[in-house]
Amino acid sequence: MAAGRARVAASILDADLSNLVNAVRRVEKAGADRIHLDVMDGHFVPNLTFGPKTIKALRSRTQLPFDAHLMISNPGRYIEEYVAAGCDSITIHVEVEEWEEVEPTLVAIRRAGRAAGLSLRPRTPIAALERYRELIDIVMVMTVEPGFGGQAFMKDVAREKLLPARELLGDVPVTGEVHVDGGINRETAEFAGAQGVDVLVVGSALFVKGHDMAREIRLIRSLADEGYQYGLNDGVPPIPRDRWTTFVTLPKHIAERAMAVIEKGRIPVLVLRGRDGRMNPDGVRDYDVAVPLSAAKLTSERHAGERDRWLAEAERWRYDLRRELGVGPEDPRGDAADAQARVPPR
Repeated sequence: MAAGRARVAASILDADLSNLVNAVRRVEKAGADRIHLDVMDGHFVPNLTFGPKTIKALRSRTQLPFDAHLMISNPGRYIEEYVAAGCDSITIHVEVEEWEEVEPTLVAIRRAGRAAGLSLRPRTPIAALERYRELIDIVMVMTVEPGFGGQAFMKDVAREKLLPARELLGDVPVTGEVHVDGGINRETAEFAGAQGVDVLVVGSALFVKGHDMAREIRLIRSLADEGYQYGLNDGVPPIPRDRWTTFVTLPKHIAERAMAVIEKGRIPVLVLRGRDGRMNPDGVRDYDVAVPLSAAKLTSERHAGERDRWLAEAERWRYDLRRELGVGPEDPRGDAADAQARVPPR
């Protein structure tokens, strides 16, 4: 995984469609973070590409996540097929004619354990997504007319929609993502990053003959992070997405309860056996409740009071367990003796 904030999703629309396996392997080797799959039906957009069978055939050739972008008229009819094909996220268009199918389709995607996204054409206002805000994990802003690769970036559309898209995902503070799709290259990446974009979909810029694909990906990601740093973050480098920090360290049964509480606010949590955690009277070390470093401040704002209560509960639990095991809190042998106190004599 890349060290910065921005992520590059490599679109294989402009690759050699007769050898997509090679295209997938190339972008993975070059350091792309994801594979972006443009699915077109010749009806919703004036072009045809591939469908779930092709995606399923590619799935075993890479470990990279698959982001499916369904530019089709009846997405609800095919969600099960794209889930079965191995797509990690599925984005549909808010403009589909069967607009009443948008909500149940998003629900079906999320029930399948996939990230659900809504995309909108350049002329569609961001307000069209408002009614679905509680059902989406991804907002994909099209900065070209969907249907063909290699088009010019619509800067005015990006300026108008990308920051509002970030605000729309305010209830999904960590895993919610703004994607920008269309005309992204080294010339446009910095501007997109300054609009708060999380994932840049890059297609034709990666498949220029004679270009170093790996260098292109590094440049685009770096420029997007620089745009974010100076455009939105007061010159401070963005927090890398792969960094985690310990929010609190607790006995396992309390740590698992803390995880459930924090995750209700859509902040991901890892509960890991603490390397430096104290040894409890039952012989089990404390567990670290870890959150993404980018969400540390938000987690503290939401749960600082609960953290104090969890820590107090842990102390009461340890005290009661020591009494039950007959090991006093002032035992000079310390916690190691606590662990041994519960071992019956042979």
